[in-house]
Amino acid sequence: MADTRMTVSERDRFLAKPFVGVISIEHTNPDRPPVSSPIWYDYDPAVGVWILTGPRSVKGKALHTAQAYTMVVQDETPPYRYVSVSGPIIEERPADRERDLRPMAHRYSDTPEAGDAYADSYPDGGFGHVYVMEPRYWLTNDNHKMKG
Repeated sequence: MADTRMTVSERDRFLAKPFVGVISIEHTNPDRPPVSSPIWYDYDPAVGVWILTGPRSVKGKALHTAQAYTMVVQDETPPYRYVSVSGPIIEERPADRERDLRPMAHRYSDTPEAGDAYADSYPDGGFGHVYVMEPRYWLTNDNHKMKG
């Protein structure tokens, strides 16, 4: 059977694409299963994975309490590929429109104008928090590497 794991450079190129991630976080209630939700993300190998969400949301409360999360990013277009990454939160801070929200909106929008409109639709200070995760555990798969 072929080794379908991604190399570090393949993984980094994959995460550079604007796929929607799904995060899972330990719930604040120990009797509940993990919180899982789709989310926009960005990734810089020198910094880590970062996401934006409201600190008072279910996700935000869980992130603040757990101080760690797992994110899965997949490309459903055959042949299938995915990256799963887990690690601790190394930075939590209020988001800034220009530093955080606008670049994220541009990453996920079809045009710069659409990204600007999205970023400008939030009231001042209403951008949520940034949660930066230090990747420590990786699972990857690239079925492009299947032979036969």
